[in-house]
Amino acid sequence: MDGILAVWKPAGWTSHDVVAKARRLLRTRRIGHAGTLDPDVTGVLPLCIGRSTRVVEYMQHQPKSYEAVLQFGIATDTEDLSGQVIEDAGPVSLSLECIREALASFAGEIEQTPPMYSAVKVNGKRLYELAREGKVVERKARKVTIFETVLLAAELERPYPQITFSVTCSSGTYIRTLCVDLGKALGVPAAMAKLTRTSSAGLHEQDCLTLDEIELLQEQGTIGDRLLPADRALAHMPAFTVDSSSGDRLLQGQKVKLDVLLPVALEHGLCRLYNESGLFLGIFQTIPEDGIVKPVKVFS
Repeated sequence: MDGILAVWKPAGWTSHDVVAKARRLLRTRRIGHAGTLDPDVTGVLPLCIGRSTRVVEYMQHQPKSYEAVLQFGIATDTEDLSGQVIEDAGPVSLSLECIREALASFAGEIEQTPPMYSAVKVNGKRLYELAREGKVVERKARKVTIFETVLLAAELERPYPQITFSVTCSSGTYIRTLCVDLGKALGVPAAMAKLTRTSSAGLHEQDCLTLDEIELLQEQGTIGDRLLPADRALAHMPAFTVDSSSGDRLLQGQKVKLDVLLPVALEHGLCRLYNESGLFLGIFQTIPEDGIVKPVKVFS
């Protein structure tokens, strides 16, 4: 079995739980996921199976999209509503215009401090482990990129107003922290109430199966029909076609001259290569200064 299985992760499951369930259902050990989701978060969780586990590292760093519900007026120790309330500002009044301006202010590259309840390691120990021990340690801010935010809904008449917004961001962005920082920009405490990942590595909800659907298709013997090819998640890489002779040499681990690419790749970087029949050969690196293409991950 080889390919990408897009799973719609249910609430209450860790990403590791989903992988373990898939291993039992599909009767294979070689499965890896592309991007951890917190247990309470639902949404797109790509699983790479068989040889396709070799593309996980290229999928994890692609932009991701989320739909979040933010509640104003309270703050928690976990930055979402699963934690203990550490601040209650009582009834909060906010205008739609101010909220739109605050959202817009987070466009582009920003700095975030990882929350204590996260998997980031400090001195060899994960932050959430320290948080459970009641410890708070200094964390270094990191740069992330917010590509787009869109306000989808607003319930501002409530004592504790809520908004729903979508965000497309770089890998490593904490949406919980973004919610807290949005509240700070508006001068009120805030916490994330709900989060759904709507896309990851170019995969969306319509590409996903639930765990129940996977189990049923496996029993019917048709789950293989729903596996996506590994190159489906590599659309961010430029694609080129090579002649059969060059393709054979590349598959054998040899370097070939850069001018075999049609059209010629002028930039240094990774690309997808296909043979003249459209067969995916793998991931290769172009090195213009040396005039060569060399294999990185060969698939066919």
